[in-house]
Amino acid sequence: MNGDTLYAIGDLARRTGLTVKTIRFYSDAGIVPPTDRSPAGYRLYDIDAVTRLDLVRTLRDLGLDLSAIRRVLDREVSVPEVASAHADALDVQIRTLRLRRSVLRAVAKRGPTPEELDLMHRLAKLSDSERQRLVTDFIDDTFGGLDANPEFVAMMRSAMPQLPDDPAPEQVEAWVELGELCQDTDFRAAVRRMAEHQAAERAQGDTTGLHHDLTTAVREQVGGALAAGIQPTSDQAAPVVDALTVLYAETFGRADDADLRHWLVTRLETGADPRAERYWQLLSTINGWPVPPTLTPVFSWFITALRTQLSR
Repeated sequence: MNGDTLYAIGDLARRTGLTVKTIRFYSDAGIVPPTDRSPAGYRLYDIDAVTRLDLVRTLRDLGLDLSAIRRVLDREVSVPEVASAHADALDVQIRTLRLRRSVLRAVAKRGPTPEELDLMHRLAKLSDSERQRLVTDFIDDTFGGLDANPEFVAMMRSAMPQLPDDPAPEQVEAWVELGELCQDTDFRAAVRRMAEHQAAERAQGDTTGLHHDLTTAVREQVGGALAAGIQPTSDQAAPVVDALTVLYAETFGRADDADLRHWLVTRLETGADPRAERYWQLLSTINGWPVPPTLTPVFSWFITALRTQLSR
């Protein structure tokens, strides 16, 4: 082939490896129009048509649609520009496919009902911003308008679900469960009561913030009692209760007396809903953080032991 020769569609097909039907389709679509026609009316193409067809085939193999290819050939956009845009679109498609794969694996593992499957699909396909808005709405509804513990509220708002692009089935399951939990009216009411309790405590002068040290002390001392088989209603539980109430009294600047213990029972019971603990476990699973161990048995033991001591 040379620059002065015109070629029939069959010659063009042999040169490019495309079928005559495909070349005719591109020609009819105006992507690679004929340069001229023979006296008999057959299409003829010049050497530039070969270059255009090679580019069209390459771009089609990369998944570009005809409208994008036409814009490249017409020099409305450059190849780098259209390649960048198409790569961004493929990124979205890949994330979507990965998420669908994870949902299907979760479905295979979980065996949900049709209703649960629909919920899994709807919740899992939410965007990052939509997932965060669901949790933010939950926090706004439960803590809004109250002067609750600001450090606790800040911790809640800073911990948003970030489902990865290629989540494991257990991350999809955790997100679906978290989405259900955030929309559970009974759980919302329980968290609202906790927020109201925090606000009431602050109104009485409590500005102590978070209490990680107290939680650690309860976990260690009650955990030791549980490991030793000590029942919370037994006399052996009294030294554990006494040691912990001293710490609470020191932290909150109160006397270690019956009033403190009644106050402590109310405080612990208000925050003892196991669904609150589950919230953080699910969030950790979604975000790939270490999942905190359950403290429900520990605080249940402590509450029972406190109540036993108060009844004697």
